[in-house]
Amino acid sequence: MRFYFPDSQDQVSPSYDFLNDEYSPFRVRQRDDFYAHQAVKPAPYDGILVSKAIVDGSGKGAGKYSAPQRERLYRLGVRNFFRLPRTMSSLGDCGAFNYINEERPPYTVDQVLDFYIGCKFNSGISIDHVIFGYEPELTEEDANPAWVKRREISLELAEEFIAAVRSRNSKILEEDDKLEPVGAAQGWSPDSYADSVARLQKMGYKRIALGGMVPLKTPEVVACLKRIAQVRAEGVDFHLLGITRVDSMEEFAKFHVESFDSTSAFRQAFMDERNNYHTADKAYTAIRVPQVDGNPALKRLILAGVVSQSEAIKAERECLQLLRDYDKDLVDASEVLDALRRYKVLLGDAKKPKQLDNQLKRYGATLADRPWKHCTCDLCREHKIEMVIFRGSERNKRRGFHNMTVLEAKMRKLSFT
Repeated sequence: MRFYFPDSQDQVSPSYDFLNDEYSPFRVRQRDDFYAHQAVKPAPYDGILVSKAIVDGSGKGAGKYSAPQRERLYRLGVRNFFRLPRTMSSLGDCGAFNYINEERPPYTVDQVLDFYIGCKFNSGISIDHVIFGYEPELTEEDANPAWVKRREISLELAEEFIAAVRSRNSKILEEDDKLEPVGAAQGWSPDSYADSVARLQKMGYKRIALGGMVPLKTPEVVACLKRIAQVRAEGVDFHLLGITRVDSMEEFAKFHVESFDSTSAFRQAFMDERNNYHTADKAYTAIRVPQVDGNPALKRLILAGVVSQSEAIKAERECLQLLRDYDKDLVDASEVLDALRRYKVLLGDAKKPKQLDNQLKRYGATLADRPWKHCTCDLCREHKIEMVIFRGSERNKRRGFHNMTVLEAKMRKLSFT
């Protein structure tokens, strides 16, 4: 089972100064910063997925790449740009979530192939249009006409895509440089997904990406896979777009799912309210210490005269120092939690006392178990308690990289026989 990590310009600076919370003045972001596969060993994924919408924009919205970064990606190719080891593969897609509100995808097949082949991807997914709805009993006649239209658009573009890939590949001499076409299957039910897969196989696809399943519950995903298995042709494998669900991967593999992609473990490090730091058997809440000079809400309170800037800075520094002292066994957890409470009260969190009490209780559990002490990943060994401090992108992304090492270790223990 291969895991692809979707790129969204997520890197960390190896020279970041945690004590002073500042970057080196000589840092060049793209050149000097590390991707997860450089920051931890073993690499926490088997390849990366890069969306055209992230790089080039989606017609109505700009991408996340600056013009120089975009030019560099096209010039160097995806492998050199991301400094991927030879064992890793690259997968391109269009980023259908970025144009969900448009009537049709904003790209032509030629534009997408210019991206895939221009950047030297190993594999590329055909243009698709996401269907946001699941009604397992609906036939095509009864289904929402917009869903039916989106599925037909995806299939029409898939047929055009594979023909164009064959034409372009015929002009490429080196076999390893040729693009593997991956067909995108959309649906609203097991039958509609199965029909999409059957039609993609007739077009000649040997690898098919199943899209639009992120909102589905695991039994619903399995129901679709079981139905798809009834029409699957020999030698065809499947990719699950946006789905992790480690506990179900062995079940998914029985239906010839051989790869998936997801940012879930990474994003939980800073998007989840509670489950920020993962271990093999549980998740911990990271300890929030907002930056006085980098927190918009706190800045507004200071400008309004509600909070004293000098008091806020003093409380912030006290929390950070006590956390580091706790890591060295110089203070008790109670001292740390008292300082955190004072800082939270200063920020106005005392207006919700029950919520504050629950949050501090979770912080206490994190401090009591010291999970960073038991982790063997490169980042936890280097940065220690900084890994459980919720504060700025450098700590938060490192914690996300750590979470992916936990996911990789769990995947290694699964049996796909």
